[in-house]
Amino acid sequence: MGWFGEQARRWWPGRRAAAPPPPGGGADLDDDDLHARVADLLARELGAAESSGSRPLPVTPARIAAWMTENEFSYFVDNDGDLGGLWRGRLFYFFLFGEDSEILQVRGQWHRELAIERLEEVLDLCNEWNADRIWPKAYARVRDNGRVHVVSEVATDLEHGVTDDQLSQFLFCGLSTGSMLFDALDEQYPDPAGVAP
Repeated sequence: MGWFGEQARRWWPGRRAAAPPPPGGGADLDDDDLHARVADLLARELGAAESSGSRPLPVTPARIAAWMTENEFSYFVDNDGDLGGLWRGRLFYFFLFGEDSEILQVRGQWHRELAIERLEEVLDLCNEWNADRIWPKAYARVRDNGRVHVVSEVATDLEHGVTDDQLSQFLFCGLSTGSMLFDALDEQYPDPAGVAP
């Protein structure tokens, strides 16, 4: 089974698509006709997933966890009940804020820390990033131990709910743009970044 068939099985578990039987049992179909019938079947089945037609539903931690599972990402729930996971070796959390938990925030943390002496230059880097790009918001935090951590953040108000496709797009946006920021930091600060300049 090809890629489309595998995707269809993932999107509609337990559901088997059956092409209408060809006239004469299929013996009289040439390769072009058979290809056209398979393409029509895939368009019918996969078209439903692209224009999902599903009504927007509230975002819940369970929906985010299901998305993580479906995409074969590892995740965890910490002691505070927050959902997190690793993406390309970087730690990301998925928060729901607001009166009705309608604001989805994907927050990432660069996997390295900087010396406090680099705070001014990393703040300049974050400000430049924020001026040039929409996502993610970049900022630095100074921890109690005096080390500087860089954080990425993408937040979206989903007061009216979200479809599965939209949720997937928001989550991938938070993860991929956060990774772009962290890749830029890796380039700017090759190891060892934790020492003073």
